[in-house]
Amino acid sequence: MRKHWKRFWIVDPLDGTKEFIRRNGEFTVNIALIEGNEAILGVVFAPVLGVCYLAARGEGAFKVKNGFQERIRASGYKNGPLKVVASRSHRGPELEAFLDRLAGAEFVNMGSSLKLCLVAEGAAHLYPRFGPTMEWDTAAAQCVVEEAGGSVKDMKGRRLQYNKEDLLNHYFIAAGNPPFPWEKYLN
Repeated sequence: MRKHWKRFWIVDPLDGTKEFIRRNGEFTVNIALIEGNEAILGVVFAPVLGVCYLAARGEGAFKVKNGFQERIRASGYKNGPLKVVASRSHRGPELEAFLDRLAGAEFVNMGSSLKLCLVAEGAAHLYPRFGPTMEWDTAAAQCVVEEAGGSVKDMKGRRLQYNKEDLLNHYFIAAGNPPFPWEKYLN
């Protein structure tokens, strides 16, 4: 029975199905190794874009593009414009209301788990997800974000967990470090 597994792989061979159908290149292959209830290894590969993000617990996070590997770090929000990445295909009234409260923010739309990776590499400070995702959608990229120094937390401030009874994730926010104080913009 799955709940008794101490270590297992989560593979999402096509994250961003709508992006794949639209042929915009913003789909990924996600592979994560879960130990207990945490992702300890993550690989997010965007084959059309030729970019791969990878991380392992305690080893840091990296971006590989054109044969060049670089260590990546999540950017902390200090002052200036807040950079927010949002879903290209999964927007709803809750997300729109949250984004409206972030007056003056700069927005980027992106598909698949690449949104989390933008936070990991410091290209965005925040990724709010007010919609359903499954464990296989987030596990690999969460490892990348956390090893880059960022966080992925539900609306109560708890890390996303894996190997739950229900594989559905709660709404979450991915943030750099130090994080933008997103909690005060909820409702």
